[in-house]
Amino acid sequence: MEVAEAIVETVGRVKSANPSARYCCDPVIGDKRRGVFVAAGLPEFIKERALPAADVITPNQFELDYLVGGRTATLADALAAVGELHAAGPRIILVTSLKLEDTPEDFYDLIASDETGRYRLRIPRLPILANGAGDATAALFFAHHLRTGSAAEAMSLAISSVFSVLSRTAEEGSHEMLLVAAQDEFVKPSRVFKAKPI
Repeated sequence: MEVAEAIVETVGRVKSANPSARYCCDPVIGDKRRGVFVAAGLPEFIKERALPAADVITPNQFELDYLVGGRTATLADALAAVGELHAAGPRIILVTSLKLEDTPEDFYDLIASDETGRYRLRIPRLPILANGAGDATAALFFAHHLRTGSAAEAMSLAISSVFSVLSRTAEEGSHEMLLVAAQDEFVKPSRVFKAKPI
């Protein structure tokens, strides 16, 4: 909790000194497979303190549901939840690992939202569970959004790179993401996914 407190306090100090500074919060709380896996009190802190301080937030579906206190089963549910997150503070949102009623069995959906609109992207599910994929996605999305100013483009670029790295990782049977061996995928992904307006 001390680290979380320090992060939010630092964000406040940095923004006081530089109002154009941006803060991306990857609200690590848990996932559908394992439930909540962080220390007691941290999910509440993220919801009450980190979320309102964030300019960008990148929850997975489990975290989205926790942050809005609901359950997203449909696209309409997910869009309503994204709207609630916007109302809490963040201007830019990326929701990952979505399994909605209309998501095909072997796929995941993602939704990005900013002042230009809401966008959806669908990717095939890979036969791999790699630690760090969510972290890489959040970091790349934030970097691409800072560069392009577009949530749709940032989502497409970030997911194309992470998917391509994970594909190489799965092909080679590694349990760790091949961040160095597959580094070219960050610059020129083997497979490109395009976001579509909702």
